[in-house]
Amino acid sequence: MPRWVPRAIVVGLALVACFQVSVWAFHRLYGLFLDVLIAFFVALAVEPPVQRLAARGMRRGLATGLVFLVVAVVTTGFLTLMGSMLADQVGTMVENFPSYLDSVIAWINHTFGTDLSRVKIQKSVLHSDWLRKYASSGASGVLDVSATVLGGLFELLAVLLFSFYFAADGPRLRRALCSVLPPRRQAEVLRAWELAVAKTGGYIYSRALMALVSGAAHYVLLAALGVPYAPALAVWVGLVSQFVPTIGTYLAGALPVLLAFTVGPWYAVWVLAFVVVYQQFENYLLQPRITARTVDIHPAVAFGSVVAGAALLGAVGALIAIPATATLQAFLGVYVRRYEVVGTAGAPGAGGEDGGSSPDRDTGDGPGDPA
Repeated sequence: MPRWVPRAIVVGLALVACFQVSVWAFHRLYGLFLDVLIAFFVALAVEPPVQRLAARGMRRGLATGLVFLVVAVVTTGFLTLMGSMLADQVGTMVENFPSYLDSVIAWINHTFGTDLSRVKIQKSVLHSDWLRKYASSGASGVLDVSATVLGGLFELLAVLLFSFYFAADGPRLRRALCSVLPPRRQAEVLRAWELAVAKTGGYIYSRALMALVSGAAHYVLLAALGVPYAPALAVWVGLVSQFVPTIGTYLAGALPVLLAFTVGPWYAVWVLAFVVVYQQFENYLLQPRITARTVDIHPAVAFGSVVAGAALLGAVGALIAIPATATLQAFLGVYVRRYEVVGTAGAPGAGGEDGGSSPDRDTGDGPGDPA
């Protein structure tokens, strides 16, 4: 046996062992990596207001805490508003449930000739086997639900802590990262960082502006129709339709349609028609004007990025897909060299008598030209 064979076997086994350990560590730390990724994009989103406050003389840590406090107050107000609306609706449904049940039983007896009553249905439900099984399984699942809630709160706290440190120590983090890179790479990293801050912040603020416009428009309609809880529904439509990718529009419009149906069927039809019309207005007129200077990416590219992000990282990937794609597009636009497109005969810019350009003509001076 050649002398190098045992050494090669040992090296191969060591590489396989390192690979297995790396895969095991990645799966064990996947949740931590995901929390850090979310925190990084949250820090990028709050970077512009933190920089403005720091430029006015406020300490960066205090500025970061103030921004997070404002976000926490707004989030708490939204959850409180929606919680009060949900509690009132549930209370109304529970209070009116006997009358609803009586009307349904009367319709069934009249239509099918049965002899049902509320007392018989209540006794059959209370003494049924499936109710006992459901109660026992629900009691055994209380611990699982509690563990899930505690785990979610712990992850939320971890994301908030990481995002606070990333935002408060942003300049120090950039210096630490660039200190291990040569000067040319440092410039590229800083440029990519600034693009990420601009695109992520622009995405958040453009969505917030469109949420404000959408909420105001839907509030006017709901208040005019007399739909209950119009302010809460307007806030719900504005936030969910803008910050929940892909299905946010349908999820946001479903709740006001359902509540409008309690007022009258035609009210629900009017609300549904307004939601559809406003969505077209937003897609073709409002959104292109607002996002033209922030996250100007093609709608098909945005949709594809959301689908890809959801397939890779679930809901988190869907949320961060658009700003990440916009950052990558802007970064590549700085370094990718572009050329004039040779026009066809008779088209504007085509060659011939109108003075076209050669296909080999370079419109930029180098790789650093902006797109």
